[in-house]
Amino acid sequence: MTFRPRRSVLYMPGANDRALEKARTLPADALILDLEDSVAPEAKAEARSRVAACVTAGGYGRRELVIRVNGLETPWGSDDMAAAGAAGPDAILVPKVSRAADVARAVLLMKDAPAHTRLWVMMETPLAMLKADEIAGAEKRLAALVLGTNDLVKETRASTAQNRFALVPMLSLCVLAARAHGLDVIDGVYNDFRDEAGFRAECEQGRLLGMDGKTLIHPGQIATCNDVFSPSPEEVAWSQKIFAAFAQPENAAKGVITLDGKMVERLHLAMAERVAAIAEAIVG
Repeated sequence: MTFRPRRSVLYMPGANDRALEKARTLPADALILDLEDSVAPEAKAEARSRVAACVTAGGYGRRELVIRVNGLETPWGSDDMAAAGAAGPDAILVPKVSRAADVARAVLLMKDAPAHTRLWVMMETPLAMLKADEIAGAEKRLAALVLGTNDLVKETRASTAQNRFALVPMLSLCVLAARAHGLDVIDGVYNDFRDEAGFRAECEQGRLLGMDGKTLIHPGQIATCNDVFSPSPEEVAWSQKIFAAFAQPENAAKGVITLDGKMVERLHLAMAERVAAIAEAIVG
């Protein structure tokens, strides 16, 4: 299995030529070229053409390219989906998904997109939280759930205070749904991009919850995000120890061994393999 790091996922405004050009040089794992929130209604059509042209032109290296379209119920949604599909990004991100039928509709609108173009969906409504399992298992083309925490706060009247206490059940629910169906799950944005300490703490919380990475609103957040969501040198070293231990002839048929005084099972070997694969993919 091939693992793709999605530690840092940076939103870039689709109406801003300079930002789209700068994105080619940023060390983010993925770029979301945005046609939704960052683009004014009168600029939607122009941004759509600009983003499609950027994706078609390429030059973004190993960065995963994702186009976020406008909601499918908006006047721009269908045209966005057609243009994004024709451009062939790595993924199309659809906002305001609340049920399996929304996922199915998005996949139908992607019918002319290249096979490599996957679907990502925004989890940002109360109904999406209640239907998380249904959404995550709706379509094989789906690859990732992306938390829209600002919208969740608005719709639920919850607060991000006290280390996002009120949001943790929602975040964990999405992690469970994603893992149950083999998807990645990306945490929501941190709005105060000048608060490095607060941002790092929220990244660490997201990783503890099981997130694969975090969406970002500013290039200055990339380095911290990459650091937190990367396997540490200690994790990589421990993984190598597990490989070596299970490679010993006397352990080849064992389901459980003792390593440095700890019980290690075959499931830990599978976890070690993922850590090693992500670390290798990061190095490139």
